[in-house]
Amino acid sequence: MSYGSNMARARLACYLVGGRPPGARRHYEGARDRALPREDRAVHLPGRLWFAGESSVWGGGMAFYDHEAVGPTPARAYRITAAQLADIAAQEMHRSPAADDPLEAVLRSGIDGRHAAGPGRYETLVAVGHLDGLPMLTFTAPHGHTELPHAPPSAAYVAMIGAGLREAHGWSDTEVATYLATVVPRADPGGRR
Repeated sequence: MSYGSNMARARLACYLVGGRPPGARRHYEGARDRALPREDRAVHLPGRLWFAGESSVWGGGMAFYDHEAVGPTPARAYRITAAQLADIAAQEMHRSPAADDPLEAVLRSGIDGRHAAGPGRYETLVAVGHLDGLPMLTFTAPHGHTELPHAPPSAAYVAMIGAGLREAHGWSDTEVATYLATVVPRADPGGRR
């Protein structure tokens, strides 16, 4: 499940086949299995999108998902393998995909609710239900949206999320702007966030 920039298929493809998304500062090596998703579908998740911290890839705040908050959150479900999801998570954490990644074993055994794979910003896996009998999984921060100061994301990051919303949900520019206005925090003109 993707709720942020990975809703854009070309951005997700950088994690699978390698490459650098437009506007990003980082090139990704790609997954061990470079096959693109067999299918994808627009979905809505319970919970909400929020931004915090500082992205070394995009600048500005990073997108996170709080599954316990009031939602819904538009997202995109991709049918990929457990190994591919482990490789995407590794790259999100600035590691290289590896056959001995313990997260892959956890994914294969199944997750019910939340699973902390580590302390990092995208090392908490959340099971958000099932689609066609398959688990819907995503990763996010270990804390909820009320526990950290929110930070506005960069324009490039917001543009990539917007592209994903248009692709996955078929939203108009107005619908994208309306949704993003509800989740993207504004920078404080005094320099505070």
